[in-house]
Amino acid sequence: MSRHDPLGSNYRKLWLGGGISSLGDGVRNTVIPLLAASITRDPVTVSLVAMAAGLPWLLFSVVSGALIDRLDRRRAMWRVDAFRAVVMFGLGVAVVTHSARIPMLIVVAFAIGAGETLFDNASLAILPSVVRKEQLEEANSRLQGVQIVAREFVGPPLGSLLFAAMVTVPFFLDAASFALSSLLVLSMRGSFRAKGAEKSGASSMRAEIVEGFRWLWSNRLLRTMAVMLGIWNLLQTAYFAVFVLYALEILRLHPGSYGVLLAVYALGSLWGSFIARRASARFGPGSTMIGCMVAGAVTATTLGLTSSAVVAAAALMLDGAGGIVWNIVTISLRQELIPDHLLGRVSSDFRFIGLGSLPIGALLGGVLASAFGLRFPFLLTGVCIAIMTVIALPRLSNRKIEAARAEAATGGTGLS
Repeated sequence: MSRHDPLGSNYRKLWLGGGISSLGDGVRNTVIPLLAASITRDPVTVSLVAMAAGLPWLLFSVVSGALIDRLDRRRAMWRVDAFRAVVMFGLGVAVVTHSARIPMLIVVAFAIGAGETLFDNASLAILPSVVRKEQLEEANSRLQGVQIVAREFVGPPLGSLLFAAMVTVPFFLDAASFALSSLLVLSMRGSFRAKGAEKSGASSMRAEIVEGFRWLWSNRLLRTMAVMLGIWNLLQTAYFAVFVLYALEILRLHPGSYGVLLAVYALGSLWGSFIARRASARFGPGSTMIGCMVAGAVTATTLGLTSSAVVAAAALMLDGAGGIVWNIVTISLRQELIPDHLLGRVSSDFRFIGLGSLPIGALLGGVLASAFGLRFPFLLTGVCIAIMTVIALPRLSNRKIEAARAEAATGGTGLS
């Protein structure tokens, strides 16, 4: 690494590839719900698309993590993005020919999500091999920052405007973003196999998966964080699954303005990426995580009560900041506490617990909205996250985090 570029050229390629791919993500995450809503206004049907996107985290994340600890992580990343480029190009062709239907959107969302389980686990596991341990929070902050700007700030308004002007363009744009990301990751120099990966061939995949789960479950801090993240995502996904209908019918937004509302959320996320390191240093990671949960409860409750797009935007901005701060703090802790030869497996097990609830939450949101109205999933989320925050207070203290760090430094696991 040079003095002028302390994080190195490999990190620069990873950062740029992440930004380009995230731009396509922001476009896709905006236009697929809009396309679904243009086909049907049934909340359950629309939520099925969101459910399909999250289902791979429930089905494949554990196996993906075990594979990432066996494979060269760079190679896995570029191949996955090449595959996703082909999938999105196919959807673009279907939109051009007016043959896109809800079942096709479900299949595409599932395929993209399946690739995401491999790519995201690999991108988390590869970072400690790209930068030094003391650079992890800075590297994660920069990476999260560019992803936020691209995926949540630029992508959504760009996607909604392109969708309103020429419906086919955003799908091909997403395909191109995956292709460019694949090429950038491919150009990274070096081998990025996990330390000790050469020994994994002697053990079965099942044994490696069990080893990862046992390690995670024996670490009291990470186990607590994973369970709380799973509950949080279950609830938040319930209302985001019908958020496009909430924006169009309760906030009375034009489809072209829907992406602007999401961009406000991204503005909060961008702010959060700037303050995460300082907040963690000043208040401690535990107190910072508790503050993020409070922000989530306030946001959901406010969205459930308001009909004002301005108030909703302010609440989303707060939630965006809290969500990204939580991500940066928790990702950095995982990278610090988990041994490298287990990082792919344990990270994927963490995300299996934390993100496996996504498809359940998506379907739940559609069912609740159909039964009790579009506001109900928001209000339920606000109440439940508030209760969870109270429960978390003694379990996510700064003292317990320092104890877990001390255990990791001496080779322990923070056994319960």
